[in-house]
Amino acid sequence: MPDAFADPRFPMPEFESGHTQPETQLPLPRGLLLEFMDVIVLIITLSIVTWFVHKKRSRKGVFWVSIFSILYFGFYREGCVCSIGSIQNIALALFNSSYNIPITVIAFFIIPLIYTLFFGRTFCAGVCPLGAIQDIFVLNPLSLKSWTQTLLGLIPFIYLGLSILYAATGTDFIICRYDPFIGLFRLDATFTMFAIGAVFLSTSVFIARPYCRFFCPYGVLLNLISRFSKKHVTITPTHCIQCRLCENSCPFGAIEKPTPLKSMNNRASQTKRFIVLSLLIPLLMFVGGWTGAQFHENLAMVNSKVSLAKELLSEKDIENSEELSEEIKAFKTSGKSIEQVYVEAASIIDDFYIGGWILGIFIGLVFGLTLAKLSVFQFRTDYTPNKGICLSCARCYDYCPVTEDNEFVKFHAKPLNRKE
Repeated sequence: MPDAFADPRFPMPEFESGHTQPETQLPLPRGLLLEFMDVIVLIITLSIVTWFVHKKRSRKGVFWVSIFSILYFGFYREGCVCSIGSIQNIALALFNSSYNIPITVIAFFIIPLIYTLFFGRTFCAGVCPLGAIQDIFVLNPLSLKSWTQTLLGLIPFIYLGLSILYAATGTDFIICRYDPFIGLFRLDATFTMFAIGAVFLSTSVFIARPYCRFFCPYGVLLNLISRFSKKHVTITPTHCIQCRLCENSCPFGAIEKPTPLKSMNNRASQTKRFIVLSLLIPLLMFVGGWTGAQFHENLAMVNSKVSLAKELLSEKDIENSEELSEEIKAFKTSGKSIEQVYVEAASIIDDFYIGGWILGIFIGLVFGLTLAKLSVFQFRTDYTPNKGICLSCARCYDYCPVTEDNEFVKFHAKPLNRKE
């Protein structure tokens, strides 16, 4: 076999303008080293913030970790690699065997989930730069009604389903494209994205962490896994004395109050309603799947190949027309035939038809379970954080007068008599 690397494949061009060819050298693997360094920093930061939350019970420590995350993962690393955006890489790798997903992306996807399974949502507490930059703007948060939080809480599930659908079909990474803060970190966003980011940050003053609570698709996974966490945030280190000082301390509405006695008396009616709503879940799933399938062509239009095929169908004479879009001009120079474009577009539309069914079934299931959950009775005697939506921010710690070594409070304080 001849030595193909002995001589240059093409002769070096000769320049008459005095230009000299610069010396080249093999590129150093700096990018890969930086990616692995990011993983190491992620693990260290997660470990530190988890220590502050569970061992030191320090809100101040969590705050300073948040500042570091904004500076490092946000402005220095410019929001990439991002655990939130890694959802799309995982989806694309699962449905496209030709896509080689970097190991660091897998690490950024899995590591926060592992920590969440053991310690709750400490990643949200101070490691995620998107959450951290919103958190420092929480100045005068308003308390939202429970039904409002429940309704807005459905949006991340829809966003998650759409992002997986578009990534799996190779259409787009919509999480990254519409990330409201990545443009702020990189200082290169369009005016529209700068405005959206500014709206989220200004809204954070009155509605704490709006993106984290009502848009973040990765938060859906963290929410579900955190419910099974082995060790989670507790408002008090020992026994709750029901002093009610923590009642309004959480700006995210994650503190669940003791169950009123009147709720215990309605258990029979709540059980019947739960059974009825549970029986409606299969119907909601079918209706959701059928609806998603009806809109599959509209969803597919985001795909560049599908939109090109539609444009070619509507363009009568692409050979002689002088006013052609950039997409058609690129197509004319690609060497592909129109028939090839139509075949590829038809295949993608078929994928969206299947994906529309799956997306609709998923959304129907979420709606059904949400309705059924409203009828689930949970008896509570103390103030406890909701393991799913609690962001482990440690704010409630400063409101609790009970300490591990405060024996008087622990054994002699009397609970406050409450009138519900």
